[in-house]
Amino acid sequence: MEKCIFCEIIANRIPSYKLYEDDNVICMLDINPLTKGHCLVIPKKHYKDIFEIDEATLANIILAAKKVSMQIRKKLGAMGINILHASGKEAQQSVFHFHLHLVPRFKGDNLDTWPKSEYKEKSLNEIYEKIKG
Repeated sequence: MEKCIFCEIIANRIPSYKLYEDDNVICMLDINPLTKGHCLVIPKKHYKDIFEIDEATLANIILAAKKVSMQIRKKLGAMGINILHASGKEAQQSVFHFHLHLVPRFKGDNLDTWPKSEYKEKSLNEIYEKIKG
């Protein structure tokens, strides 16, 4: 396996701006923030993506994301937050160590994180049947 930058940060071999840490999870500021306070919530154990991560670790990550989100709202005055994740190259995952992006939202930040598209009902029915069936 190639060296993982997040594993290096977790091992304290690369400095970071850690906002939160417990036995299972760290949260640090993103070095290329979309907004003030944009941070990453990362499991300490290496999991490539959503398909590999176990449910207990995923639950720990979500709980940490909530704690940090509350701090961001309290300390930075964020009006909302986007929680973003990409699994797989086709989803534009760039670091192949599972992580969540917490992107604080502020009035007038003009950040568009939700592309608009329309699906026809026939397409939705076909997709529904494939997933449910």
